[in-house]
Amino acid sequence: MKTIRLLAAMLLVLAGLSNANAQKKNIITETFRVNGECIQCQNRIESALRSFGTDKASWSIETKMLTVSYDSTKLSKAKIEKRLADVGHDTEDFKADAKTYESLPSCCHYYRNNMPVSTGLTPNSSREQGADMQTIRGVILEESKQAGPVPLVGATIYCIGTNHISTTDSEGAFSLQCALPTQVAVSYVGYKPDTLNVNSTDDLKIILKPSSAANLNEVTVTGKNPTTYISSLSTLNTLNIGSMELTKAACCNLSESFETSPSVDVTYSDAVTGIKQIQLLGLSGNYTQITTENTPEIRGLAGSYGLTFIPGPWIEGIQVTKGTGSVVNGFESIAGQINVEELKPDKMDRLFVNAYANEAGRLETTTNLSQVINDNWSTALLLHANGVGTRNDNNDDGFLDIPKGRQLNVINRWQYANTKGVFAQFAIKALSDRRQAGQTDFDAATDKLTTNQYGVGIDVSQYGLSGKLGYIFPQQKYKSIGFIFSAHRYNNSSYYGLTSYNAKQNSVYANLIYQSIIGTTNHKFRTGLSFIDDRYNETYNIENFKRKEIVPGAFFEYTYAASDKFTAIGGLRFDYHNAYGLMTTPRLHLKYDFTPQTNLRFSVGSGFRTANIFAENSGLFASARQYSILNPTSNYGYGLSPEKAWNYGFNFVRKFKLNNRSGAFSFDAYRTSFTNQVVVDVDASPQEINFYNLKGKSFSNSLQAEFNYELIKKLDVRLAYRWLDVRTNYHGTVLEKPLIAKHRAFVNLAYEASKQWKFDLTTQWLSKKRLPYTGSNPSDKQLGLYSPAFVQMSAQVTKQFGDKWDVYVGAENLTNFKQQNPIVSADQPFSPYFDGSMVWGPIYGRMVYVGMRFRIK
Repeated sequence: MKTIRLLAAMLLVLAGLSNANAQKKNIITETFRVNGECIQCQNRIESALRSFGTDKASWSIETKMLTVSYDSTKLSKAKIEKRLADVGHDTEDFKADAKTYESLPSCCHYYRNNMPVSTGLTPNSSREQGADMQTIRGVILEESKQAGPVPLVGATIYCIGTNHISTTDSEGAFSLQCALPTQVAVSYVGYKPDTLNVNSTDDLKIILKPSSAANLNEVTVTGKNPTTYISSLSTLNTLNIGSMELTKAACCNLSESFETSPSVDVTYSDAVTGIKQIQLLGLSGNYTQITTENTPEIRGLAGSYGLTFIPGPWIEGIQVTKGTGSVVNGFESIAGQINVEELKPDKMDRLFVNAYANEAGRLETTTNLSQVINDNWSTALLLHANGVGTRNDNNDDGFLDIPKGRQLNVINRWQYANTKGVFAQFAIKALSDRRQAGQTDFDAATDKLTTNQYGVGIDVSQYGLSGKLGYIFPQQKYKSIGFIFSAHRYNNSSYYGLTSYNAKQNSVYANLIYQSIIGTTNHKFRTGLSFIDDRYNETYNIENFKRKEIVPGAFFEYTYAASDKFTAIGGLRFDYHNAYGLMTTPRLHLKYDFTPQTNLRFSVGSGFRTANIFAENSGLFASARQYSILNPTSNYGYGLSPEKAWNYGFNFVRKFKLNNRSGAFSFDAYRTSFTNQVVVDVDASPQEINFYNLKGKSFSNSLQAEFNYELIKKLDVRLAYRWLDVRTNYHGTVLEKPLIAKHRAFVNLAYEASKQWKFDLTTQWLSKKRLPYTGSNPSDKQLGLYSPAFVQMSAQVTKQFGDKWDVYVGAENLTNFKQQNPIVSADQPFSPYFDGSMVWGPIYGRMVYVGMRFRIK
């Protein structure tokens, strides 16, 4: 009842804010073409409108389209167009006078009357015979007030005066051969046609404006923006997960953002702490490089906890890359890379509020605020808090099913852009996360580190500063230089029964990137220098482990676009580790387009990393197992060698239209083979955890097939099957890695009954998993060889109220399936047989939740 009252109070307060805001202004949004050429034009156009009293103005260099919001009681479209013409930029109905236009910098001189000023071409000029053909690629979009730009499927684009023509695929992507410079015409039924001047092979983004309502009486325009997709233009096998996909489930944080994706597995690390981990290609998340806007922030000691440090309402999008990623981003990507794009101050809502509550007593609230300060600066404040205050023990084993605790999280973002091609953004971050778990009667004040009651306490804090500086050469848009940096301090003070673990990490990261072309845009390259300085200090009981990792590096990446069908990206890194010496990391990505809708990708590459054996296996702390490092080879760190692996595989994507509805089929196969690995052996004895360097084979084979299709109008179906074979050599015996399902079947149904109602249902089946050896325990403390297979279901219903309100209700684990007795020897937690790390299925039963979202754009 308290939860319901809290939500009701918030709804009433925000309703009052919404009504008050509506009474003051009549904000409308228009999108139309404004001629311009470079970033100076962009700043001039947007600055002119901000000082003119508009609410928001955003102009695209690529598409020449301006999206502007303004109060119609004070301004009109005609006044806005006149204002733009006054500063030198032609619009559909107003032209700048010649003197004003000529006073613009030379890089700002655009095509007037659809003709290039500098080339002297006339409308009837013919192309030179035998001119070199270039491949133009891009996407064609429509502007949607509800979801932003969305792809137009089947739009037509052609080079004027030629017979070269192309149509867009299910993602709005196209490729077209023309001799440059050229003019291209774009058309789509129900939308105003457009003509663009194209001078280079830079990727285009074209936004079409709907025709007037009078012209649409007999036309129905179909085509939807896929919430997840692999771009036809990407050479890497990268799955793009949009913000709309994240609203299909209770996406409270990054670790819960993959519930509707079959590519990434989400599991609990143990039955006590409630910490979630991810797996990609059958390997733990430690082998996946996780970056925030291409900055490696979730790494090192924070790797196990960091997925819970990014709230879902802060996420703008996620890119999941299978296989080794780009050498530009570092050397640690082995199984893949997950990059998280957080909300940007200049593109996010002015106010966004999300409130969430579930029946287990978990409450969350997120508030995002943004403000444009002046022509150059914008800022945003992102606030998040969550907590669990109730004690839950639904399986009556005497232990909390969900830890108590709270998290406080804040980011202050700043963004700067001037008229000279300079761009900068900075983020100041702070987080405090405290959890308490263990037996239901545990009291930290009297029972901590005693045998009175078994308790777990985790106190984590993290502070950081990150940013980017960039410069785009105004007259050479293919050339840019950027600098990415971050500095973080991480502290973890924890105890698990009688075991204490304290850890600190101070990290500095820098990456300088320069990109340009060699001759033409068919030959692009990126090169630069990187630097990492990590300082670790860990204490496990009375043992202290200190180390520093100083790694300067250099990289070069070359992209060759031989034709509109074949693209190759080759990269090479050289990194010098202060303890391990020179490390070489080569990577190669190939892509061949049989057609624009049928793509084949191949990748091969290597990666290396240093294992953090305590932080990455903290779930094993919730047991009586004793840690042992066998046969250390040095005095550095834990005495273990760095992990090295090769990853190679391919991905095939076929997009199609059936019954005038879009679909896609994909299949990928990957193998990861370790040349060295830090083996985590929990099979040698139920009372031990052994760490040692790999001797023999360790590999992961992954096959996945996925099918997406709009089965009937507005009903999207996603089907997937995945097979894993993950094996490691344990003391001379190659065994399946424990607690990994070899087979997984996945179904996701998404139905949009109208713009106001959305229904989502996800079902997955997981096969049996091998359980670690417990045969030497007493018979009542032994587990079987395998867990049973099981099915999990989750569902959510969302109701939209206008463009400001969303209310959603959902349930996880609809089948109410629970792992029986997830904790071995739960009644004797200080015995040598106690083990809370044998988790293979859900611990908590059916979970009902409710939430709401409110926004002011």
